[in-house]
Amino acid sequence: MNTNKPLERVVISGGGTGGHIHPALAIADEIKRRHPQCDIQFVGAKGRMEMEKVPQAGYPITGLWITGIDRNWRSLRNWLFPLKLIHSLIQARRLVRKWNPEIAIGVGGFASGPLLQVASRRRIPTVIQEQNSFPGITNRILAKKVDRICAGFPGLDRWFPADRIIETGNPLRSHVAALASDIPPEVVHDARHHFGFEGTRPLVFVMGGSLGALSMNEAVQHLCDQHPDGLPFDVLWQCGGRYESRCQAWLKDQTSKASLQVRCFGFIDRVDWAYAAADVIASRAGAMSIAELSLVGKPTILVPSPHVAEDHQTRNALSLSERGGAILLKDQQVVLGLGDALKSLLGDPETCAQMAYAIQQAARPDAASHVVDVVESLIQL
Repeated sequence: MNTNKPLERVVISGGGTGGHIHPALAIADEIKRRHPQCDIQFVGAKGRMEMEKVPQAGYPITGLWITGIDRNWRSLRNWLFPLKLIHSLIQARRLVRKWNPEIAIGVGGFASGPLLQVASRRRIPTVIQEQNSFPGITNRILAKKVDRICAGFPGLDRWFPADRIIETGNPLRSHVAALASDIPPEVVHDARHHFGFEGTRPLVFVMGGSLGALSMNEAVQHLCDQHPDGLPFDVLWQCGGRYESRCQAWLKDQTSKASLQVRCFGFIDRVDWAYAAADVIASRAGAMSIAELSLVGKPTILVPSPHVAEDHQTRNALSLSERGGAILLKDQQVVLGLGDALKSLLGDPETCAQMAYAIQQAARPDAASHVVDVVESLIQL
């Protein structure tokens, strides 16, 4: 979209998981591409993943003292929540007054609430980007206050005002979006070498989301236990930061040949290299994973988390499996069933090719551009 008014000051708030952080960075990158002079300030929650990942991506971030509400009402965190909320609103008011942004963008997570609440009261244009088919509580609260809602999935008018929703898809950073085109063999080779794999054996990428998934970690361990003389494929394993020390220790203690075919990481920053290296991918069904996997176009096994609101990861997974683009494997089946599903795919190139084509039909490579179009349209009003 062409705009006569350049963006100069933008604030982006939210985080908590990679599913919020990655689209926020993709939006920031697209703003910088169009408006190199723009000053982009991030706001996150102290102690959360964004306080590390955003500076690594080259953007400044300020942390608010804010957390969510614990389901256990006796939790100390719940008793502190009103104090943290008031403190965060005061801090957000100071930040907005200091930065005087032209527009405020929220991507979900605890920090989005105070910042966008303050911005909307000051009549600063506001946008939220909702990644999931079932919105998070922060975005549901903000929905009636903001000017536009950029939706990653259709059907969000159940929770949001329909006249403010624009279906954009979920924004992806450029190095991931680039995977929408064919991946040259030399890139595949370099990606595998980056993770310590040599040769031409099939490679499976197992990822349980940015925080990890216990069931999927147990599935990888079960695979190794079932094949002490060696797996029929190599495994790139993102186990999640909270499980990293435990999984690394387990792998180090193994003496089987299978354990030598596994590379374990808590979190993989350059997930595009992992996608490029893989022949088959087994993943949780978070909204951003769905967006990325659709672009990548590799045979995929989706394992929805059972611990999310209204089982929205199953809805996400069905959006691909019903069109033949993925295999849906229930969480309670993954430990015993992952090995059979992987062998079935790796032994059937024709089905793999059909799945790859089907999953790519859901791709939205221009989502970040569409979100920034919405941002630019608001500052022209």
